[in-house]
Amino acid sequence: MNHFDWKQLFNPEFYILLELGGVKIGLYVVLFIVFAETGLLAGFFLPGDSLLFLCGIYSQALMHDFSLGNDFLNVTVLALLISAMGILGNLTGYWFGGRSGTYLYNKEDTLLYKKKYLYQSKDFFDKYGIKAVVFARFLPIVRTFAPVIAGIVEMDKKKFIFFTVVGSLLWSFTMTFAGHYLYELFLIQFKIDLKHYIEYIVIGIIMLTTFPVVLKLLKKRVHKE
Repeated sequence: MNHFDWKQLFNPEFYILLELGGVKIGLYVVLFIVFAETGLLAGFFLPGDSLLFLCGIYSQALMHDFSLGNDFLNVTVLALLISAMGILGNLTGYWFGGRSGTYLYNKEDTLLYKKKYLYQSKDFFDKYGIKAVVFARFLPIVRTFAPVIAGIVEMDKKKFIFFTVVGSLLWSFTMTFAGHYLYELFLIQFKIDLKHYIEYIVIGIIMLTTFPVVLKLLKKRVHKE
């Protein structure tokens, strides 16, 4: 009998291949995670970009019960489903921001909430304005709080929805298709199965996506000194 290892919670592959009573539920779990990142303010510890990249690699398994009989269509539908949940999550975050007002700024830190992330997102939002809604989709932590900030500052709802749709589509299609077709490229051209290097891929994506955030924090610290 296999014992559960809590470290698996930080492994995107764990969610994708998850089964319950012999039934594959990976697709539903993935969609919930995408929603939760922005809709439930839980993005700072849930796998984001790496999860989507792996979704592309495991698209056949995820879409097994809903296969359209065409590889390209399956990946496209998967990306659209992910986009839809990203949009729904952003709208929920925007609604919460509009309702909560300054509540989050006065809220004490908890296990699932860190006030510093809110301030970092506010700085990012102030710098890029409406474009932050699109850019934030590609940045861990920032994408969690950007919709909330948009709600707090009462950004025009129509503009927010438009840029949310654009950002979610770009994010989901870029990451999912990259994972799917890079997997095929390496497998066919170089005889390398990327599934054997998942840990390295996840670490690489995390480093790549968090670098801009880390760089910004370092620059901010240098300016203060």
